[in-house]
Amino acid sequence: MTAARFLLPLGLALLGACATQPGNVVNLEEQAQCPVNLQVGQTLNLTLPSNPSTGYRWLLQNPATAILRSLGPEVYSNPQTAGIVGSAGQSVWRFQAQAAGEGHLLLVYQQPWAPEVRPVQTFDCVITVR
Repeated sequence: MTAARFLLPLGLALLGACATQPGNVVNLEEQAQCPVNLQVGQTLNLTLPSNPSTGYRWLLQNPATAILRSLGPEVYSNPQTAGIVGSAGQSVWRFQAQAAGEGHLLLVYQQPWAPEVRPVQTFDCVITVR
């Protein structure tokens, strides 16, 4: 067997093992979906409406680091169909459940330069990892 005939199936098997399985991802889009129960190793995708052109941003106040591990920074996108500059979009955060326990995932929607002003919105979700 040549090296290429051996490496190709091995590479495909490894890629398949690294892919996120649909059952391993929990999508959270509103406070009404809380509390959330996760298993260690599951991925949590948090998507919230956002419009940074107004000066407001979602700020992570408590990322529940005892039970969740961040998989990267916030990713903002706006729908291509909007076609209007300054239109609202969404912010997405990805976390992985890393340890059993309970915590609060807390974000506030406010202008970062005015922390003394009360947030316009708060997202507070109890997360339980088993």
